[in-house]
Amino acid sequence: MRKLRYFTAIGLICATGIAATAVATSTKASNPVSLDDDAAIANGLAMLLRAGRTVVSRHQDRLNDPKLANKGFDSKSMLTEAVTIFQKTTGGDPHAIDANTRYGKLLRMQMDAMAEVVNAHQETLNRKGVGFKGFIPAVFGRLTNEAFGRRAAGIAEVKVTAPAKFIRNPKAKADAWETAVIQDKLLSSAWPRDRQFAEVNQTKGRTAHRNIVPEYYGATCLSCHGSPQGEIDITGYAKEGGHEGELGGAISITLYR
Repeated sequence: MRKLRYFTAIGLICATGIAATAVATSTKASNPVSLDDDAAIANGLAMLLRAGRTVVSRHQDRLNDPKLANKGFDSKSMLTEAVTIFQKTTGGDPHAIDANTRYGKLLRMQMDAMAEVVNAHQETLNRKGVGFKGFIPAVFGRLTNEAFGRRAAGIAEVKVTAPAKFIRNPKAKADAWETAVIQDKLLSSAWPRDRQFAEVNQTKGRTAHRNIVPEYYGATCLSCHGSPQGEIDITGYAKEGGHEGELGGAISITLYR
């Protein structure tokens, strides 16, 4: 039987510059209150991306049901659910944030990118007689980040990366800064769980605020990334032998100044 292979950000079904300043923040921070604060904006973009992936995860059984034609999963319903999750996570409504601020503009670009991805896959998602569609949270996240990148070119970038052993798609390979943060900060036994790392440095010849948000394997992630190591998962990749609670990925956000 032919193996199905889908290029995911890091395969998650569940997710160096010269430093001028550096801060550490928690992913559990409440609603960002400053529309001009880089760390708050980066956190908001990460939380909205997570919300969208969560929606895709929740609907996997329905999306992969070969007996159903119209799955009732369109961009409007997806965004409504994602915004609800974002509100519960951050305490804020992205639609209520002033669209003339940088934060408001970027969140709307991200929501538009999420809608673009779901709209582009309607034919595939609603195809009757086909089970697994390959439209998993990691694929949705990667495509959303690419669509967002086109809209926010020169302003902001969002990327999902991971420790080297969990990288499946070369596009998700960590750059020098991300590699250093993952290795020296996030993977350190002394690093507090769920704590972000942010730093202002020179990136691609420009000053940028860079933020990295750790993501850990949950039980559902292990169906593709757990044991037995080497066994082929549903997407056609070999399982990495990961463990629940292990650092499996990171959301990297770059905000250019």
